[in-house]
This record gives sequence, structure tokens and C-alpha cells, in this order.
Amino acid sequence: MNTNASIDVSGAERLEIVRSADRLAAVEADWMHLWRRTDGLIFQSHAWISAWWSTVSDRDQRALRIGLIWNGDRLVAVFPLAISKRRGLRFLEWAASSYTDYGDILVALECSLSALQDLWAQLCDAGGFDIAFLNRLLPDAAAHKIFAPGASGGVKLRPNHREEVSYRVAGQWESGAAWLEDQSKKARQNYRRGMKTLEEAGEMKFRLLAPDEPLQPVLDRLSVLKRRWLELHTRESQLFEEGAPVLAALVDALARAGVLRIFVIECDGAMIAVSINFIQHGVMMAFVTTYDPDFSRASPGVILMMDYIQWSIDHGLGMIDFLCGAESFKHKFATQAVTLQSVLGARTALGTLASLADRIRQGIRHVRERGLVSSS
Repeated sequence: MNTNASIDVSGAERLEIVRSADRLAAVEADWMHLWRRTDGLIFQSHAWISAWWSTVSDRDQRALRIGLIWNGDRLVAVFPLAISKRRGLRFLEWAASSYTDYGDILVALECSLSALQDLWAQLCDAGGFDIAFLNRLLPDAAAHKIFAPGASGGVKLRPNHREEVSYRVAGQWESGAAWLEDQSKKARQNYRRGMKTLEEAGEMKFRLLAPDEPLQPVLDRLSVLKRRWLELHTRESQLFEEGAPVLAALVDALARAGVLRIFVIECDGAMIAVSINFIQHGVMMAFVTTYDPDFSRASPGVILMMDYIQWSIDHGLGMIDFLCGAESFKHKFATQAVTLQSVLGARTALGTLASLADRIRQGIRHVRERGLVSSS
């Protein structure tokens, strides 16, 4: 059985669907070359997708569906997709979707729009899923070309109500200190009060980890702290489970790409706050941040955030991007908010029923919300 389908389309462009780990490994060099020349985000890199696929715990519930477009022997587009099963449904979605803050495709300038649409049709015709759901789309995502008005072939994707937000810090500050002074009086007081509390507990230090420092001890410490935080808030995350390899694999992908930046706050040599960040496109992006709950009175997580914001401005970065998530501590410092869109389309009768039920639930929710507003 040929698990990696390949067909010719008009001209020299050829379509391929990668379904196996062996084929995924074989296209690494071509994929990474395309990623570099299109200046793609780490989430669309081969390193990120393969790190996820090699460590995902429930691979028996998933299947690769990575679409490729070749122009001769040159890779010109990648659709990094996979199928997952949950709630009795099969979803075609972004590969590594749980850890991908911005979903998108990679497209070279010379790739034709017709080939992109043909590949989407080929991915849909391959079947194996009930619903296609592509989320966390930035306003300028290349993937919008697939479901633009008039696009033909494949599952019809329409805007879905599941929108998310990305908060950013951007402005014209001469220095990190100038940014700090531009914050509210209460924010500055809380920052200095927290610093004083930490200094009273021991020798406090904020620093950027050196590139040659061992990563595993830091990741182990971060996971321990994150699990404690999750337990306190009755939440779960496979990313931080004891012994789970996925976090180390993703951080290794960041390190090998040369974009990793890890900031820590230490008290008497012990890490009490950690933030795994990376820099791309002149932007500091914050992937994971956590802190020791024993020091919560001093808000070390917020102090660390304010410190790496100042560091970023001092080092000439034009923006700090908190990535996906509308947490209040992000909103507190944000100067911009970007809405991340999602699109959905049903392929099977089961998918159509599930989509219809979801729209009905959303409609009922809107009616109830309007009723609450009118009665208040």
C-alpha cells in the first residue's frame, strides 16, 4: 500500500500527501529550506512538527496528513495537517495543534493558487475525517487563500465562532526603563514591592540563560512548578506531565533553530520563575511562563514578564508577543490585541450533524446573553 500519495497537476507542480514518519523524515531538508526562504514561524517548521509527532503520547489516535507541493524537485508549499480523534469525531487540523499558537501553511511566491486549492481538494478527497477545523489564524495567514470566496474543491471552510486573542506590547520607548515608567503608578509600585519581597527572601537575580547551559534541569524545574500551578487551579496539561518528552523536544527545536531565549528569576540560586521565549521577525514571543507558588505573594511571574519586556526593548526588539491566550496578566500590559480566527467545514454526515449542533448551541448562548444584557 502506498501511504504517501503523489499526483501530477498542471505544469511542473506535483502534489504529495505525507502519511508516514519515514517520509516525514525524508523531506526534512527540503521543508527546512522552504521554511527559511519564506521566513516562516517556528510553528510551521519541520523541526516543530517532527518534534511533536515523535513524542505525542496518543499517536494511535492520530494520523499524519501533511500536504506538499513540488515544482520539479523544489518544494514550494507545505500544509502541516494531521487527523485526531476526540468526542467520537475525527478532526483534520493543524499538526501539533495543541502546541501551535499560530496555525498556517508555508507557501513560496512561485507556488500557484490553483495548486494550493488542488492540494486542499486532494487532502479532503483522501478522507479519514469528519470535520476540518483550522484555528488560530492570524489576519495575514497564507492559509486564508484556501477558503477565500470563489475557492473551489475540497471541504468548504467557513468562519467559525471559536475566536481567540493574541496580546502584544508595542510602542516607541527609548529604553526598558522608559517603558516601566510609562506604566501605571499601581503597576510600578507592585513591581517594586514584589522585587523588595523577593530580595528579603534571598539574593534575587533576573537573567537570560546562556546558550551553553544544560536545558534539562531548567525544563524539569519548569515542569514541577507548572504541575503545582495546574493542581492549584484544577487543570491538566500533557506538556508538563512527569517524564513526558514533548516539552524537551519542542524546546530543542527552538534551540536548534537558534531562536530560543529562556529567562529566569533566581532566589538564592533556586529558580522561582521561568519563561521559555523565542525571537523571530524582530519580536520576542513568550511560549511558556510559570513561577513557584510558594513565592506568589511577590508575583514573581509578573516580575519576570516585566523584566523580559524591558530586556527586549533594551535589545532593540519592536514587539513582545504573548502568543495565544486572553489571560488577564497579559492584558494588563498589552498595547495591542489581535483576533485569531478559525474556520470549519464538515465532510461526513456525522460531521454535518456535529457542526449543526454546535451552531444551535452557539445560537442559544447568544440568545441567553442578550437576555441577560436586556434584563440588567
